[in-house]
Amino acid sequence: MNTKTNKMKKVLIALDYNPTAQKVAEVGFSMAQAMNASITLLHVINDPVFYSTSGYSPIMGFNGYIDMGPMLLDSVDGLKNASLKYLEKSKQHLGDKSIQTVVKEGDFAESILETAKEIKADIIVVGSHSRKWLENIVMGSVTEEVLHHTTIPLFIVPTKKNN
Repeated sequence: MNTKTNKMKKVLIALDYNPTAQKVAEVGFSMAQAMNASITLLHVINDPVFYSTSGYSPIMGFNGYIDMGPMLLDSVDGLKNASLKYLEKSKQHLGDKSIQTVVKEGDFAESILETAKEIKADIIVVGSHSRKWLENIVMGSVTEEVLHHTTIPLFIVPTKKNN
């Protein structure tokens, strides 16, 4: 009798800088817990200029950055540190010290796929913000790109932008 089953041991949760990232983290976390899998939280710094534009919400909805002043976000190192702090906060929020955190710089989809390969992830958890999220996936987005280039199952958490 073959007892080998396809067990999900590693979950990669990709968090962006949208306030809905918390929901994505929580959904991914509870799924990983149910499967008794280890978790890696990933944030990708894609365009440093984007972070400094006016009207841009604090990194991934984490308001703690307002106190840190604009100086922190004016360099890639500053962004990396801020992103690592954000992922640490997410890890504390989820309450699991074993969670790994990774910050990458570059193309969102490429970085997600690259990290999934590196950590040998069994499933990738991402959020989709559009009200028409299915349409977005069909018509091209980071999620679609990841979907097209991976053999790893993708778990998409539909999240709506808060108005």
